[in-house]
Amino acid sequence: MPSARLAFYNFGLHVAPAESETVEGFVLREPLNFEAAARACGFIGRSGYAGYPGARSWGVQVFPRYIEGSGFTSAPSSLSLWADIESLMAFTYNGVHAEALKHARSWNVKQTWPPLVLWWVSDHHRPDWQEGVERLEYLADHGPSAGAFTFKQPYGPDGAKTTIDRDRVKELAACNAETQKDLVARVQMLKV
Repeated sequence: MPSARLAFYNFGLHVAPAESETVEGFVLREPLNFEAAARACGFIGRSGYAGYPGARSWGVQVFPRYIEGSGFTSAPSSLSLWADIESLMAFTYNGVHAEALKHARSWNVKQTWPPLVLWWVSDHHRPDWQEGVERLEYLADHGPSAGAFTFKQPYGPDGAKTTIDRDRVKELAACNAETQKDLVARVQMLKV
């Protein structure tokens, strides 16, 4: 793959409906997380959600089979593109998003499926929701591979197993911290 970008899809189920006080903290943090991602080093773009203001949806939003029997017709999920795995990791486990992850157990049901999947796409390809769902389910059914992997077992754009450059992740996280100061302050003011 001459030039590649990292695709990212995640999916979870809330413990209560989105309008419930139980998941209010998630709902309040979501726009701050989207803004933090948009400011992050290596962020290329994300799918929006049909019927909501902001970014356009990358196709019809569908959900993995794990939503069946949950009582929900939609669930928290995201689909985005990143320059590389280090950029995504720096965003995910630092700053505004890391603060939200601390509360995830309060907002989401315990998962029996992989919470996320990563895969490489060509420079001109933009994945849609269906592709994200298929990759997540493939990962759950077959384990990590070059076509569907996680941070714990990463693959490079060449399809070979790789290691994450932790020093670069730290550098990117420091760069992101500079661009997120106001967002971090806003998150710290949230009571939930």
